[in-house]
Amino acid sequence: MGDTTEVFKTFRGLVDSADRKFARVRDVPSYGHGHNHYFHKVFKAYTRLWKFQQENRLKLVESGLQRWEIGEIASRIGQLYYGQYLRTSEARFLLESYIFYEAILNRGYFEGPKGVAKNLNLRYKELRFYARFLIVSLLLNRSEMVQILVERFKALVDDSKASFRENNIKEWKQVVQEIVQFLKADLAFTNARTLRYCALFDSHPTSLPYVARFHARRVLKLKDALLMSYHRNEVKFTELTLDAFRMLQCLEWEPSGSFYQKRPVESASNGVSDQSGPSGLIDINIAMDMTDPTLPPNPKKTILYRASAPHLVSVLATLCEELLPESVLLVYLSASGKAGQSPQMESLKASRIPSNMKGDSSVYFGNSLWLGPRGSGGSNHFYPGDIIPFTRIPLFLIIDSDNSHAFKVVHGAERGETTALLLSPTKTVFRSSTGADLTQNGSQFTFFLTSPLQAFCQLFGLSPSDTAPGMYNKAENILATAFSEWEVILCKSTSLDLVWAQVLSDPFLRRLILRFIFCRSVLSLFCPPGDNEQYLPECLPHLPDSVSSSSEAVQSIVLHLAHTLGVECFQSKHT
Repeated sequence: MGDTTEVFKTFRGLVDSADRKFARVRDVPSYGHGHNHYFHKVFKAYTRLWKFQQENRLKLVESGLQRWEIGEIASRIGQLYYGQYLRTSEARFLLESYIFYEAILNRGYFEGPKGVAKNLNLRYKELRFYARFLIVSLLLNRSEMVQILVERFKALVDDSKASFRENNIKEWKQVVQEIVQFLKADLAFTNARTLRYCALFDSHPTSLPYVARFHARRVLKLKDALLMSYHRNEVKFTELTLDAFRMLQCLEWEPSGSFYQKRPVESASNGVSDQSGPSGLIDINIAMDMTDPTLPPNPKKTILYRASAPHLVSVLATLCEELLPESVLLVYLSASGKAGQSPQMESLKASRIPSNMKGDSSVYFGNSLWLGPRGSGGSNHFYPGDIIPFTRIPLFLIIDSDNSHAFKVVHGAERGETTALLLSPTKTVFRSSTGADLTQNGSQFTFFLTSPLQAFCQLFGLSPSDTAPGMYNKAENILATAFSEWEVILCKSTSLDLVWAQVLSDPFLRRLILRFIFCRSVLSLFCPPGDNEQYLPECLPHLPDSVSSSSEAVQSIVLHLAHTLGVECFQSKHT
């Protein structure tokens, strides 16, 4: 008895120590490199705690250890791995998080004994677990698990409505609505490929020699990216918006099939078994053996959710300061625009204008991106001038907004490095009303950059039932062939600006450039006749005329794709 009591006291001490360390890192920002030692300490604490409870499970249960307490420890380990994924973009951490969450689900750690009423605190733990597991499953493209989790999550919320007061559970009803809307937009084409960079499909054999031989005077690699979207009523799940999710996926490698194979559960050395599985063990390993050696590391990505403009500027400053030599920082901002400026903003605006830009304030600090949900406070405005101090380093800037063209002033005003800019159309066009609502489908421009064929289908309102797998596969092959041809054109071009030349060797940035070319040509051919500048994206510096929207190499492919899918352009524009 004394030994059991001592074991339980030791366990509680380990729990308290791990919890204190967890509290220190829970709110540590996902950007910056100054906090790694904290994470090492908390991982070490939870490794010790987890192994101790495995080795002493029987004595701990005799002392009153509840199954949900084991689930709470496992859930926090899953949170830690997910946090490390956000900090590093290493997919092995995401998979480790999935392993722990899946074990919690399969072993029903939060379910409690049958026939015993569950208290509200435990129900909240279970609901939070489902929300976290859904995020991880979405990021790993585990569609079957996502569907299972959504159904169980819905049932849990429905049961909570019957068991607890309405005001205690109404926020979770909103979360259910969010995930349903998110999946409706994200899973529109179930036969589509992953958004990640797949070496099998995105590296084209015929153009590969040209890409391999291509060498600019300077070669930059994508190492870091800052992603942020904010639109009123945009599609999101918890703090992950649909547009940020698509761009996040687009900037990662698709691992090989072997990478996703779950490791077998080890047998318990002490003979203690879990009530709902063959073993009480979940292996807490930082799975170095799961790293795919054939792939380079993913670029690190910082995702901001509804950040104020000053916070966005602060994060930019940190990322720029820590950017590695011979690297480029990708900045993706998707937000509604705000034209002009109110008089009460002048003092705040002046405080953000560098001294060497005072004379140009109306140009650089007039129109803005609107990052706030309400009011007219200056902290909600992000101006073109806010980005200029950071152009001392190489930037690849993507602005997706109805005010995107205001950022054209960045080009030519840089402070050392010429910025590569991809700017969305200021107006969106759809041939069918089914894709026209940003609050239901996400941004059209971002969709073209992350999933061009799906975006093309959305433009015309083509649904999965309208595109048979054979037709869709043929369309994918047409697009792949086109991208291969355009890669060769860019690599052979003598008029390719150095800004594009120095990033062309990076696979992620090259793919974004190719998809921009496709998007521009599609919208040029299919937007209404007449003055269509507002319906077209723009890039600065300009890309060569050989890949312009009216060039034969580009336009013929788009028309061929349209014919394959049975859609028509505004031919009157080109006759």
